[in-house]
Amino acid sequence: MAHENLIGEYLRARRELVRPQDVGIPDVSSRRRVPGLRREEVAMLAGVSSDYYIRLEQGRDQHPSQQVLDALARALQLDDDATAHLHRLAAPTPRRRKTRRPETVPAGILQLIASWSETPAYVHGRYMDVLAANPIATALAPYYAKGENLVRVTFLDPRVRDMHGDWEHITASTVAELRTLVGPDVDDDRLNELVGELSVRSERFRQLWARHDARHKRGGMTHIDHPLVGPLELSYERLPIPDTDRQMLTVCHAAPGSATAQALALLAAAAIVQREPMRSFQTE
Repeated sequence: MAHENLIGEYLRARRELVRPQDVGIPDVSSRRRVPGLRREEVAMLAGVSSDYYIRLEQGRDQHPSQQVLDALARALQLDDDATAHLHRLAAPTPRRRKTRRPETVPAGILQLIASWSETPAYVHGRYMDVLAANPIATALAPYYAKGENLVRVTFLDPRVRDMHGDWEHITASTVAELRTLVGPDVDDDRLNELVGELSVRSERFRQLWARHDARHKRGGMTHIDHPLVGPLELSYERLPIPDTDRQMLTVCHAAPGSATAQALALLAAAAIVQREPMRSFQTE
């Protein structure tokens, strides 16, 4: 399905999420026929004419200036990631059908994560397919394994919900990360296949995808209830891999001497017997 009005779709989705009272507009609920802000209210807040804003949403003007985009971002209360995403939609790369090269993890990254025996680490690509993972990452969570798709397992694999008490937060941040990775390249066949499958099989995914959230997961804390070693409290860092097509390296770590660090040592020992030579998973 072609998307010819990326800016309009995004603006409409975002204005429906802004409550009038949050931007100083009295909310007379009985008189409102649309969720969130009206078009003319966004135009007023951004300092543009209603006619011009309507043209943007309808796709009749797809080349707004950076100043207009920044004004719209302020009106819609977008954060830095969402604002950057809006700018990318307004200046997409030239559309051309091309054969994508297989996603291959650099050899140095493979060697690096293989050397971390007690530090879970994995690499995912532009569609959030796991391209490489060290043994302890797979011991930590079986879906951190080559060939798994992190978006699909988050919504469809019951183990994710069982192991993560903050599943709702994880689902929201995963969809926002996917939006950020693909940017304006929404007509990609692989992406459409993934989004189509999940839209049919998961109401939660369908609702989140319609929000058009776009946000990088750079790092933070996560809690995992592991079936073998119990509750774990892990920090994680997510780092872009240079000279690749949007590959990301995720590294999990525990506070030295903590119960989680001791549990990771036990998982590392258990993973040794299942260890195999690491190789990159490739996907078209």
